Amino acid sequence: MANKRVVLSDVANMAGLSKATVSRYMNNSIILPQQTIQRIEDAINTLGYRANSLARRLSMGGSETIGLVLPDIANPFFAELADAAEEAASAHKYSLVLCVTRNNLEKECQFIRWLDTRQVDGLLFATNRPDNGQLCIELKDQRHVVLIDEDVPGCTLPKVFSDNVHGGELATQALIDAGHRHIAFVGGPGQLMSVRERHQGYQQALANSGLDYAPSRVLYGNYDRTFGRQALEHLLALPAPPTAVFAASDYLALGLLDGLRARGLSAPHALSLVGFDDAIYSDLITPRLSTIRQSARELGRTAVEKLVKLFNDDDENVAPVTRIPVEWIARDSIATPRIR
Repeated sequence: MANKRVVLSDVANMAGLSKATVSRYMNNSIILPQQTIQRIEDAINTLGYRANSLARRLSMGGSETIGLVLPDIANPFFAELADAAEEAASAHKYSLVLCVTRNNLEKECQFIRWLDTRQVDGLLFATNRPDNGQLCIELKDQRHVVLIDEDVPGCTLPKVFSDNVHGGELATQALIDAGHRHIAFVGGPGQLMSVRERHQGYQQALANSGLDYAPSRVLYGNYDRTFGRQALEHLLALPAPPTAVFAASDYLALGLLDGLRARGLSAPHALSLVGFDDAIYSDLITPRLSTIRQSARELGRTAVEKLVKLFNDDDENVAPVTRIPVEWIARDSIATPRIR
């Protein structure tokens, strides 16, 4: 057993009982003869069933708490994800603790270590910055963690992501269908999985339509409005400015709109825009933003369901990676390009 993680079924097999019986004992939901209890406890001690002392802690008044680690709650996307995760956790009788990192590595590591001190039973973990390898090291020996929205390279924990590649392809194809041939891509940090995948979809759509890929029209920065404004200035200064932009987040699209207004311009007349997220403000701004809808609620709900299965030793039914479908939302920020 030294090279194999001990799971509930191992305890059940050694005790000569069903997995369901042992699980109910762990959760204090069954009355058993003392002799049977002793068989279970002997199996636990013999096998060194340490990791799954979670169930035993619950029966003895454990935390029954899930931590949700987010980089930012000012972003409506993460706020909606948190709301869905809390609802799903509550349905499973868990409390949810919100852990905001502001993309600070030290805070991210601090929350991961909560698992070792039993302050939480598990974590739903979302980062929004490139990892230098430290996060992967911190997460390596953890079991009750599900990654959401963004990957940590080298980490083999269960993950829940949106279908970023398909979303990038849908967004770019909508601009191509409107007649655009000079389309820019504005993304967050180029090392992030979500940015790379949305850019991949952008490239695929261009290639499928026989359009040239121009590196000068591809910009990477931060997922915020300030970078969106800076990106607009750069793009409009090109010898052949684009007629349309696919922004890898709605927040970036807002920054692009800010930059247009500062110049006395507007979308889609001066520049067609497509975002990614379908944040709650996307159909309230002017123009209403055409975008890719990724379901923050489904990301949060699915991640909780995965984590609860891990709590219950139902690892075989936890997919390594789950992709949440995306949807094209057509609004007012795209127009046919003016002839140059």
